[in-house]
Amino acid sequence: MKLKTKLIVAFMSVMILPMIFMTVVMHTFAPREVGELQQLYMIVVFITTTMLIYWIYRSVSLPLAKLQKAARNIKEGNLDFEIRQESDDEIGQLCQDFEEMRLRLKANAEEKVAFDRENKELISNISHDLKTPITAIKGYVEGIMDGVADTPEKMDRYIKTIYNKANEMDLLINELTLYSKIDTNRIPYNFTTISAKDYFGDCGEDLHMELESKGVEFTYRNDMEEDCKVIVDPEQLRRVINNIVSNSLKYMDKPNGKVTMEVKDVGDFIQIELGDNGKGIAAKDLPYIFDRFYRTDASRNSSKGGSGIGLSIVKKIVEEHGGNIWATSEEGAGTTMYFVIRKYQEVSIDE
Repeated sequence: MKLKTKLIVAFMSVMILPMIFMTVVMHTFAPREVGELQQLYMIVVFITTTMLIYWIYRSVSLPLAKLQKAARNIKEGNLDFEIRQESDDEIGQLCQDFEEMRLRLKANAEEKVAFDRENKELISNISHDLKTPITAIKGYVEGIMDGVADTPEKMDRYIKTIYNKANEMDLLINELTLYSKIDTNRIPYNFTTISAKDYFGDCGEDLHMELESKGVEFTYRNDMEEDCKVIVDPEQLRRVINNIVSNSLKYMDKPNGKVTMEVKDVGDFIQIELGDNGKGIAAKDLPYIFDRFYRTDASRNSSKGGSGIGLSIVKKIVEEHGGNIWATSEEGAGTTMYFVIRKYQEVSIDE
């Protein structure tokens, strides 16, 4: 019962109903009997008023006591409690609103704890992965300073190694900067309508040249029609493909590495498949490979390095294109990454 209704009932019980009762009594009973009935009436009114006041007080005071205790818990940072709505009046609705606020505060607090933990892990990972090339650069520079590189061939090899290690550091820093922009939704996407066949064909040519120089066999297939178009950010979507292929090369454990790329028409979507014949991913790890900071090799001594955010960046970019990404894998046989993006379809003015 609403609080307003309770007050109306109390008012009716204390004021209006007694007046009606007295009017009926005065017109029905003799004056002597009316006096006795008035005394009885005063007793009944007192008892009724007391019970009504207690009823209203109890319906207000108990929920307020719960809210006061809840507010004290929140002030002290304790959010592990529950406020139950035990009535459907205004106080009960206030309890429900208070409970929803508590749940939201708890969710925000848990999200902040998770965010802080992930940031600490990111800093730890990046620090470790930056330390490795920095140590190598210092070692080779000291070798040059001490005269260890005493031949042109050695000097050339030392300088190339220093250059490669500096590139590794640059890639890590760029990855961290990109992740920061993605995580705060500050990537300036430049979407444009382009031919799917031409765009992915260019990506395939670039991959062929890159992989050939690394001794990796590359196979490309594109079944798209010439007039099929997509709305994408060419630079960011190319980053998706490059990140996936780089990940394949990082975990390639066979002397004759193979990478495949296939573009398919799947109705309203275009599906891109990027496969390899690497060491594969364990079934227990497969559901988590797109999570931030997740690494299938938990050891920081792994020579593979990596901050653990490469595939999470890939997932974010694909989803920002309105698509989806997933993977299949078999240990010892290889991994295939799939992602889909929607085709561009012109809509008539009438539609």
